[in-house]
Amino acid sequence: MRIVAALGGNALLRRGEPLDAAVQIAHVREAVRGLAALADGNELIVTHGNGPQVGLLAIESAADPELTAPYPLDVLGAQTQGMIGYWLIRELRRALPGREVVALLTETLIDPADPAFGRPTKFIGRAYTQAEAERMREDRGWAMRADGRAWRRVVPSPEPRAIVELPSIRRLVDDGCLVIAAGGGGVPVDPDHHGVEAVVDKDLTAALLAARLKADTLLLLTDVAAVMRDYGTVDARPIREITPERLRTLDLPGGSMGPKAEGACRFAEHRPGAVAVIGSLSDAPALLLGGAGTRIEAP
Repeated sequence: MRIVAALGGNALLRRGEPLDAAVQIAHVREAVRGLAALADGNELIVTHGNGPQVGLLAIESAADPELTAPYPLDVLGAQTQGMIGYWLIRELRRALPGREVVALLTETLIDPADPAFGRPTKFIGRAYTQAEAERMREDRGWAMRADGRAWRRVVPSPEPRAIVELPSIRRLVDDGCLVIAAGGGGVPVDPDHHGVEAVVDKDLTAALLAARLKADTLLLLTDVAAVMRDYGTVDARPIREITPERLRTLDLPGGSMGPKAEGACRFAEHRPGAVAVIGSLSDAPALLLGGAGTRIEAP
């Protein structure tokens, strides 16, 4: 079976935790236990988020007095692909001795005229109080938006149109490699391969990657057990199976579960038999067997 597994931000960092390397490495080790089980007897392609890491580098870059201008987001995205890819490779090789593991720096083609550039929505970086957010808006010109009770920076998140390194990824998978690719949604580039000041949603890129690789299953791994009906109320309950049409009617949080649901719907709709599952990383093997998570499949 060919599987694309997209690790949510919780795989590396949980809300409120410090962005220390040791904290993130510990979470990577936890994540790899689930990934190693998925890799047994299957072709596995792994993608991952990078919002907190890009945000940290952006803050450091903006505050560096020796720089005449902060590093652009496409460069920071490439940096985080290297860092997180290295951590995943190291732990996967330990967990799967003899399995060839490759991390590929990946670019994602976007449309420079995408309307997302006029309405930033993608959260990156740490949480701030409202007063701190106002200072960031004034001092650095950042767009800031409420994320629950906190405030965070938001940046444009254009639609992924194509994955530049797709032929290379396909050859590596066909050769038996476990491939880590399209981290953070891929480095956004325009048709002339210029970097773009944006962050592509990793779940939408994962769905595109899974469809183009003709994967059997797309796993969107997060820190909740399933998509919840009546989320945030006393009547909340997990959804075990749902069609893309019904899933799109649910009122899901735009900054977290919403993109996962849309990515799952796109993959499930792209061809008959394609299955997407949203669920907890700790339940990864059970997600494949239908014993956990929310299964999304077109009728």
